[in-house]
Amino acid sequence: MQIIAMITMLVDHIGIVFYPDNALWRIVGRIALPIYAYGIVQGFFHTRSRPRYLQRLTVLALISQIPYMASLNTTGINTIGTLAVCLAVLLIAERFEKWAAVACSLAGMLLLEALPFSYGSYALLLILLYRYLDAKYWVPAHLALNLLSLAYNTGWQLQLFSIVPTIFFAYGRFLLPDLRFKLVPPGWIWRSFYPVHLTALAVLAAWINR
Repeated sequence: MQIIAMITMLVDHIGIVFYPDNALWRIVGRIALPIYAYGIVQGFFHTRSRPRYLQRLTVLALISQIPYMASLNTTGINTIGTLAVCLAVLLIAERFEKWAAVACSLAGMLLLEALPFSYGSYALLLILLYRYLDAKYWVPAHLALNLLSLAYNTGWQLQLFSIVPTIFFAYGRFLLPDLRFKLVPPGWIWRSFYPVHLTALAVLAAWINR
């Protein structure tokens, strides 16, 4: 799944930089965020040290910010930064009872909307969906989230395609019971891919437009 996430994210960013009028690149790119969001939840449950996991994400977000701005021509905060905030919300919410945890999640949503974080509160809601709902509710909940986002954000029609990974997460073991993903990239490739590919796109775009 990590390989798929990296490839689809790269396709998405190539589309933004070089083919902004071709929707196909962006449609393929909609696959990436749900995989990363699902990975955050899996990391939350299985990492040896949650604080160190958050620290690694935060450092990676800081390293990636300038390449993100340069390559995608934006002043927003990169997606790794968004995921770091989402992970922080999960860590803090776990320390509180139900309604305090809800308040913490709402505060996280407000922060993600108040500042120009990539995907905003949508990313947090998707992660909370994977974290707290039973898998049988993931697809209808994600569909509802996409429809709500479409009503709130004009131009988000392509985000409807992001439900494809969620269908696989929820039903993949029934649809393809013998499928196993054995190809896992080394950790250093997985962690460095985000800033490295953004830097490469920024350099290539600058060279083409010189």
